[in-house]
Amino acid sequence: MIDTIAFDGDDTLWHNESLFSMTQDRFRSLLAHAADPAEIDTRLLDAERRNLGVYGYGIKGFVLSMIETAIEVTDGRVAAADIRTLIDFGKAMLQHPVDLLDGVAEVVEALSGRYRLLLITKGDLFDQESKIARSGLAERFAAVEIVSEKDPATYRRVLERHGVDPARFVMVGNSVRSDVLPVLEVGGHAVHVPYHLTWAHEVAKPPAEGYRRIESVRELDGILAGLRGGA
Repeated sequence: MIDTIAFDGDDTLWHNESLFSMTQDRFRSLLAHAADPAEIDTRLLDAERRNLGVYGYGIKGFVLSMIETAIEVTDGRVAAADIRTLIDFGKAMLQHPVDLLDGVAEVVEALSGRYRLLLITKGDLFDQESKIARSGLAERFAAVEIVSEKDPATYRRVLERHGVDPARFVMVGNSVRSDVLPVLEVGGHAVHVPYHLTWAHEVAKPPAEGYRRIESVRELDGILAGLRGGA
């Protein structure tokens, strides 16, 4: 029997990548005089990946990577006013309202009475805490884990800390790389709910079997019933 369900936060419970995409569009426009859009995108992604080990995931690291990219593509001639604009982009992202995905509030409410719910999300601590508080969902979760990376070692630590048997655990998230593959490796169940946008760093080939894919969180209850039936 499944007794514990964990949800990812960004792009599983609330919209997130669309905000990054919109800001990146504005970033391209700001630097259109210095490089073509494809080069800007490539250099920004390179900077983000290069900086993950320094800044971690989240908006603040994204803004610093945009500033670094702006310096690179302008050969150090980026205007101070443009750097100010990039900082303002980041502040606007951090202050953006939390917009829940369709059906999330109802599904989380319904499941909270029948399962122990966890929220396992990665990113900047302050930003994630703020979004969770503003989401209106915090009280539905027995525990919240904000982690710097989602890999098998992290999931093992989280499950052990909460006394969760991986065989009775389901992770629900939009990322194959972060919410499916490492969970299967530790012996848990995974449900993939794809978002319409995926950051290039999170793209991964899905496993041939061993997980479930649904198009909406509203389908989750039926999937859980199937997992119970197979236990």
